[in-house]
Formats: sequence, structure tokens, C-alpha cells
Amino acid sequence: MRHVFNAITHSQIYVLDQDQALDFYVGTLGLEVGADVDLGFMRWLTVGVPGCPERQVLLEKPGGPALSEETAQQVRELVTKGAMGSLIFSTDDCRKTYETLRGRGVEFTEEPTERPYGMDCGLRDPFGNHIRFTQPKT
Repeated sequence: MRHVFNAITHSQIYVLDQDQALDFYVGTLGLEVGADVDLGFMRWLTVGVPGCPERQVLLEKPGGPALSEETAQQVRELVTKGAMGSLIFSTDDCRKTYETLRGRGVEFTEEPTERPYGMDCGLRDPFGNHIRFTQPKT
């Protein structure tokens, strides 16, 4: 079968407040802004790992034009329950990253733990989305 795509460029998670998301993902986690554009009908806000501009995460606020207000309210409820999405990052040193982020006030749901695939840990963003970072086994 011939491939028709050559990359995944964007993923999306829902956030309840884009300014708060920007503060958390950039100010606390250390990601960088890829784009922050007012499109009129929505704010296109993306972040990514510094030095890796080819892969961005869209921090999207639930609402129009894609969602009706009724559906957006349901999505907001699911986000706060942690049922809408997750991000998984890799790191060279899971314990050091954990200590750095803990020092910045990040509350973790799981401390660094050895797994068959490497060491990882978990946290949630201010809205409820699950985030994990992994130090893969070499």
C-alpha cells in the first residue's frame, strides 16, 4: 500500500481557559508557543517541545464553530473528569524532570515508576487532562 501522508503535525486537547493553559504548558512545563492566532471564531493556540516545531498540540477551548453550546458543556464536564485526552512526552531523565516540575508546583498523580518500557510518571493539567512523561529504556 502506498503511503499518502508523511507526518502527523498537530494533535488536539481541550482546555477550559487558553490563557491558563498557556501559563501551564509554557510557563510551567517549558513548552514553547507554536502559534497564537485570533481567527475571529476561535483562538488557534499551539504549543510544542522546544526545537521540535514539526509536532504541535492545539490547546482548544470547547465551543463553536465545531461544537454546539450543549455539546461544549458536555465536553467541559468530561475534561474536568479527566476523560477527554492525554499527552505523553519523552525525557532523558524522568526523575530529574519530575523533581524540576515538582519544584515548579506541579502536582503529580504518580511518581516515577519503573515499567517494562522504561521509567514514567503521571500528572494532570489544571483542567483534568492526563499527562505522562517517559524515559524509555535504551
